[in-house]
Amino acid sequence: MQANRWIAAWKIDHKGKSLTLAIGFLTLLGACQKEPPEAPAAPPSIQAQHLRAQVRRGDLSLSGSVEGSRTAKLGFLVAGKIVAIAAQEGQEVRAGQILASLDPESYRLALEIADAALAQVQDEYDRLATLRTKGSVSESDFAKVTYGLRQAKAQRQLQAKNLADTRLVSEFSGVLLLRGAEIGEIVPSGTPLFTVASIDPVKVTAQVPEKDLRHLRIGQSAKLRIDAIDTTLVGKVVEVGALADATTRSFSVKLEVANPRHRLRPGMIARIAIANQDSSRSLLLPLACIQRRSEGDAVIFVVDSARSQVFEQRVSLGTVVGDSVEILSGLNEGALVATQGVAKLHDAARISLGSAR
Repeated sequence: MQANRWIAAWKIDHKGKSLTLAIGFLTLLGACQKEPPEAPAAPPSIQAQHLRAQVRRGDLSLSGSVEGSRTAKLGFLVAGKIVAIAAQEGQEVRAGQILASLDPESYRLALEIADAALAQVQDEYDRLATLRTKGSVSESDFAKVTYGLRQAKAQRQLQAKNLADTRLVSEFSGVLLLRGAEIGEIVPSGTPLFTVASIDPVKVTAQVPEKDLRHLRIGQSAKLRIDAIDTTLVGKVVEVGALADATTRSFSVKLEVANPRHRLRPGMIARIAIANQDSSRSLLLPLACIQRRSEGDAVIFVVDSARSQVFEQRVSLGTVVGDSVEILSGLNEGALVATQGVAKLHDAARISLGSAR
């Protein structure tokens, strides 16, 4: 291509004189050439490992809830008006401690009436007993007064019990979890008003999938992490349910945990780890190998070292063990799997294999 030349000329007329200035310059030299194509990008470097079965003893991880070792809902056996409440929610109570009282006046009067009736029948019985020794009273009359005396005594005992039942006492030592009444309320008999739980020791209840039930046995030790009080405790399995939940197909398991300082309270959440004594062979891969697709499928990349390519493979995942995950299906032992640099890979991508083990 010929060089382009630009020439500029200016004429300047000053007092009759002309000055012609010509300036020429060369703006472009050389021939037009096509730009060379960009070099192809180097394939990403990855690391890989062969999938091998490993023998493992994984802990059985559960989530449970703390409960009292014994829990009771308490209420009055007689109806009446509440005149006193002696315990508040969260307060520790002793066995035999009065929790609340009803107005006793009506029941006290009923006991006085029963006492008077008993005294009257007792006098009649004593009189007829004296006459009976003299043969002056028939056996039927004496039997009638005898039955009347027994009835009067039973009536007196009933009224005495009703008067005693105007005081509601705790049957065992523990913590008052729920107070469901206030002073001045009229309450019927038999209505639960207070809930008391014994908390030394406590029980922790959890649900176990049926596939893991075979790993549990009575007396088995367990570690419990209680985040609410930032502590880890040791407990033991005391109950294993025999009937599965109809909806979840899981079984109930209860653990007993000592609680001498009463720091554990019902309702706290416990993370439970129970050592699994049974060994099993599992195919494990680092969690970093796993990629998720938009439809939720888990995929890994299998390395074809001969072709320097990776190919996407869907897999089914099992239990997470530390920083690894169990592969249930989709891969066979011995497969070479990409472990590092997987985020930039796609199906059939070319790669540079850094190391494989």
